[in-house]
Amino acid sequence: MPDLIRPDGAEIHYEITGDGYPLLLLAPGGVSSEIASWRGSAFNPIEVFSDDFMVIAMDQRHAGRSRAPLTAFSYQQMMGDQLAVLNDLRLASAHVMGGCIGCAYALNLMDEAPARITAAVLQDPVGLDDTNTMGTFYYMFNETIRVARAEGLDAVIAAAEQNPRFIDNAAAGPFGQRLRDQPGFADAMKSLGREGYIALVIDFRDGIWPWQEPFFSVNAVAIERMTHSMLILPGSDAFHPTGVAQRVAELAPAARCLEVDCRARGNLTETVEAVRAFLLEHVPGS
Repeated sequence: MPDLIRPDGAEIHYEITGDGYPLLLLAPGGVSSEIASWRGSAFNPIEVFSDDFMVIAMDQRHAGRSRAPLTAFSYQQMMGDQLAVLNDLRLASAHVMGGCIGCAYALNLMDEAPARITAAVLQDPVGLDDTNTMGTFYYMFNETIRVARAEGLDAVIAAAEQNPRFIDNAAAGPFGQRLRDQPGFADAMKSLGREGYIALVIDFRDGIWPWQEPFFSVNAVAIERMTHSMLILPGSDAFHPTGVAQRVAELAPAARCLEVDCRARGNLTETVEAVRAFLLEHVPGS
């Protein structure tokens, strides 16, 4: 499957399944936003929609088979990677479906590159409301910092060798996948020193979860000016509060939010078909 090289040397892995109008998938998982994360969803859009669409799934930098240098997280940089995938395929535009942090990515694309996105499905939008706090999102990074400070960088490397996925093992840090897959990368990390690594982790944390920004990648004014049609599947936990999904639907002029139980066992088939119908309806020229 394809890989592309970004100007900073990052390697971005993506996979294509099916034919038809393009559907770009931006996976759930926070730091671990990778193709494999879709297998944990109530339905896997790669399997479900590849009969109707060219489904483009990608590993975000730092996750799965994508690689990136020791740099802090940036939504702008992530958007550059996502657009680079579309450019690599010579696609002028695409639908987008995001899960969890993928919703933040999708909102950023609709704000910064509106002509490239034709419609969006947002599954479990991540964000802040009165049911959670910044501590909800900082919690995993607290463990990352604790391990590095208390046990040193060798402990971080050992954790990455054991399980490199940040979402499963915060001790491995946000660079754990590359630490495990490319042993020489450990020398680059060690060159930062313990405090330099901790400072980078804090910058990474503050980049992915900006302080007191309800939608993280965009503000409310940006959502209000988005004219894209959106279908929202709300979450119902601390990371994906139902209220965040409902707030996006209230702000965006052409958004519709389904009921919170839309993926319950008895409703799942109907919901999948509603998503499919929505995506087909908004294919340009349909």
